Order: sequence, then structure tokens, then C-alpha cells
Amino acid sequence: MEVQGRIKMIGETQTFGSNGFRKREIVVTTEEQYPQHIMVEFVQDKTDLLNNYKEGQQVKININLRGREWVNPQGETKYFNSIQGWRIEALQSEASGENMPPVPPADAFEPAGDLKEEDHDDLPF
Repeated sequence: MEVQGRIKMIGETQTFGSNGFRKREIVVTTEEQYPQHIMVEFVQDKTDLLNNYKEGQQVKININLRGREWVNPQGETKYFNSIQGWRIEALQSEASGENMPPVPPADAFEPAGDLKEEDHDDLPF
């Protein structure tokens, strides 16, 4: 599965416990009719994947859904879900020209040599 959108926030890497478990969170805002702010966590060595990204950038993140069960001290069972990222890549926005046709160089056009001064404004509008 994947999530695409614009980076809203990238958190700092957090370290937990004596074994040094690392986690880093990123929030991506989807670009659809009803935008969603999706929080994705990267863990352990995957936290370093976020080092080269910044807020405002368009990205695609490959994710796995994770679920776990927890029994609280009162004996009640609770369930939690998380979205875990394992790969991220930058996307080019349409404004950057990715989907625009190539423009030929100016010297690819032959200049018009048969122009007369009285013909300069013959357009009907």
C-alpha cells in the first residue's frame, strides 16, 4: 500500500528503552476532495530515510498497516493500529513542468521573410 501527498511535518527521531528502539513520525496531507493528514511512522534504521526530505515536498510513501493487542492493568484488552513506512520517494509536482510538452528551441523556427507593413494586423479579432 502507499500514501501520496505533501509533507506537512517531519518529527525528530525518538529513542525508547534500553535496547535503543528508534521511531520517527511524518505527517503527509493527501491532495483530494477531502484532504487527510496521515501520520506515518518509520522505525529503527528506516528513520534515516527521512533525512533528505522537507516540509512542503510531494512524496509517495510505501506503507504497511500494523495492529497490536494490549491488556491494561485492569485486564481489559485494547487494540491499536499504526501505519509504518518502509520506503519514501519524492514526486514531481505538475507545476514543475513534468507533464508539460517539450518546447522546441527558438532557432528551430524559420523567420518569416515576406511580411509587409500593411499585413501586420489582419487578424479578425
